[in-house]
This record gives sequence, structure tokens and C-alpha cells, in this order.
Amino acid sequence: MFGIDSSELAIIALVALLVIGPKDLPRVMRQVGQWLAKGRAMTRHVRAGFDTMMREAELEEMQKQWAAQNEAIMKATALPDLGAGLKNPLEDLSTDDWMTPLPTETPALPPPVAEEPPAPKPRRSRARPAADPDAPKPVRKRKPKADVTEPTP
Repeated sequence: MFGIDSSELAIIALVALLVIGPKDLPRVMRQVGQWLAKGRAMTRHVRAGFDTMMREAELEEMQKQWAAQNEAIMKATALPDLGAGLKNPLEDLSTDDWMTPLPTETPALPPPVAEEPPAPKPRRSRARPAADPDAPKPVRKRKPKADVTEPTP
């Protein structure tokens, strides 16, 4: 992490044990862990901010490139003005032609076709198959009742 070898880490732990003492060492280690967690969270937040700024700068560059390419494509594929010699067809219409109302009659619709309801599904029978009348009936075995004895005091 910081270039600390395992032997150096053992020496630091031994010095911390002697200086802080075994009683307060867990509390101090917990505080050091909390400080490290806060430091990592702060660096993660700063790094995310830089990444966002870099992404926005790259997007602006890409948008400029796309706009330039789009403009070049539009110039290369520009169509000649084909409508220069055409006249407007609405100029020939007199006011009487376009002000007459349209016919209001609508064609008659065919009558609706009555649909038959779907056929009901056949029901499955839950009846058991008929048993052989000559076959003996099965004998049910019952549990023997437990002997109930009064507990002795």
C-alpha cells in the first residue's frame, strides 16, 4: 500500500502496543479505521468529480466533431433545387372551388355479424372408477390407544 513491508508493519504494531497500551489499543485502531474510511470516501468522491468533468469535456468534443461531419455530409449530398420551374397549383383554383363544402353523406356500414359464444370445455369427471363388487374391502388398521395412567406424586 505505502511500500510498508510486513516486518516494518510488525515493528509499528509493537511500538503502538508499547506507547498506547493494550487497554486503549482497540479504541485507537477503531478510530484509525474510521479515519481511513473517511479518507477513502473523500478520494472516491473527488475522483468521481474528475471523471464526470472528463466525460463532459469528451462529449463536447464529440458533439463538435459530429456537427462538423454532419455539415460536411449535408454539403456533399445537397440536392439541386428541382422546384424552380414549377408553379403553385393552388394559384389556379378560384375561390368558389375550394370554398364548396364536401359531401356529408357517409357510406352505410354493413350490419354487425353476431358471433356465437365459444363452446364450453368438456368437464373432467372426478368420479372414481367403479370397484369390483366381489373384491374384499381393505381393512383399516387403527393405532392402539395409549394407556393413561395417573402420575404418581
